[in-house]
Amino acid sequence: MKNTENTSLKLLFQALLVGIVTGAIVGVFRFGIEKTSGFWLNLFELAHQNSIWFLVIIVGFLAVAIIAGYFVKQQPHVGGSGIPEVKLELQGKLSVKWFPILWRKLIGGILVIGTGLFLGPEGPSLQLGSSIGQGVGEGFNQTKTNSRVLLATGAASGLSAAFGAPLSGALFVLEEVFHNFSPRVWMNALAGAIASNFIVSNIFGQHPALAIPYNYSFPIPLYWHLVLLGLVVGVLGHLYKVGLFSFKKVYKKITILPRWLHGIIPLIILLPIAYYWPLITGPGNRLILSLSNTITTQGWITVGMLAFFFVMRIVFSIISYDSGLPSGIFLPILTMGALIGATYGSFMVQLGLLPQRLVINLVIFSMAGLFAAIIRAPFTAIILITEMVGSLLHLMPLAVVAFIALLVDELLGGRPIYDSLAQAMEGKNGVAKSAGREDQLTVPVYESSQLVDKKVADVKWPHNTLVKMIRRGSDEIIPNGQTQIMAGDMLVLAVDQNRRGEVYDMMKKLQGVELDG
Repeated sequence: MKNTENTSLKLLFQALLVGIVTGAIVGVFRFGIEKTSGFWLNLFELAHQNSIWFLVIIVGFLAVAIIAGYFVKQQPHVGGSGIPEVKLELQGKLSVKWFPILWRKLIGGILVIGTGLFLGPEGPSLQLGSSIGQGVGEGFNQTKTNSRVLLATGAASGLSAAFGAPLSGALFVLEEVFHNFSPRVWMNALAGAIASNFIVSNIFGQHPALAIPYNYSFPIPLYWHLVLLGLVVGVLGHLYKVGLFSFKKVYKKITILPRWLHGIIPLIILLPIAYYWPLITGPGNRLILSLSNTITTQGWITVGMLAFFFVMRIVFSIISYDSGLPSGIFLPILTMGALIGATYGSFMVQLGLLPQRLVINLVIFSMAGLFAAIIRAPFTAIILITEMVGSLLHLMPLAVVAFIALLVDELLGGRPIYDSLAQAMEGKNGVAKSAGREDQLTVPVYESSQLVDKKVADVKWPHNTLVKMIRRGSDEIIPNGQTQIMAGDMLVLAVDQNRRGEVYDMMKKLQGVELDG
């Protein structure tokens, strides 16, 4: 027991170390994006005075596309958000070297996101954190199981540092990435997330990322607006996912440029957008914060402008992300959600069906709704918006919109976007091939699992798989053939390191439920 406690304390110390280092690295990442973004916006202002600066911008954008694209050519997993890679690593289906990913993602992300493309820093921040977690695990020569805990801790720390939201960072990794709510994972992920948030708070200050004025409760007689808004958000969220995967086929048909230079395309399109509408460029936090002023201006022109900005954001977000540049979609999703809420609310105000003061409520609610529909992590959506806005009020309306939007996407046949991206990646760019040493896989047993009430001996386990331990609450049970499996158990399986991902998929089928919830 004492050795177990010492091991847990050492792991917790290492998780804190992961959080501290991740906070520092993501702090540099955020600072770099902020300064780079200011640099480009200043150049666009100069271009209005002298067109020669426009040529400077074009040359600079081409340089960014070439540098970031070359990073992706060298290390394919530097491209995109990095969250699908982290999911595959935790499932044992992917193995990457952490340091080549870390520095390329850091520099490439700053260059790309700083230009003003409709891309966000949160996915790259999560991958930066997971790379640090992997590096710490290797540095301390940790077991495979503990290394995955540290990798998950780094991912939580990265997201926490990106948004200043430690609870959401830990919850997202548990709900959507790690798919494991065991105390060991939860405690270390939260510890790392808090540590990283402490570091970035000392750099950027202790204020909510989206401090939107939010003073009026949403009246229960007007809850029918939440239902309608949830339906609209759910449909648009589903269409966004369809568009994101469909447009990848368009890029495949573009052969005039090699794949690693496809980033030139969105950067060229960005030129007129940033020249005429600089406010709507970038991840979207500036635009979200400006909505509290925009929606106070009544009129159909405001409704049309907000709808136009939404269409532009959703289309160009897809074009930007599918180019393969290092980038994320968290904050762009929240921005699109905010625009949906603002458009819907302003429309209803013009019809006389909603008080003007409540439009800002719908802006906030629809951010959570679109996040829930696209990412399929409703608990994270609710807590994330609460932390980012800085208010614990009105959780019920948030939950209503998030639940309805999620239900609509479910009925339309939608899947979690990162699951789909990870599945599309399987079999490409280096699925892990190891020497066949023993590894561990921890599998939760849900209430609806077909394993519930069965004896260990009565289950047809995957080939070369051994049930080493069953964690039941705070107890650790060494099973035998007559041990009965119960709902809520955590099965610790010994598996062939070379077949960990395959066993994970087989266990999903064996249970008759999705392990990823």
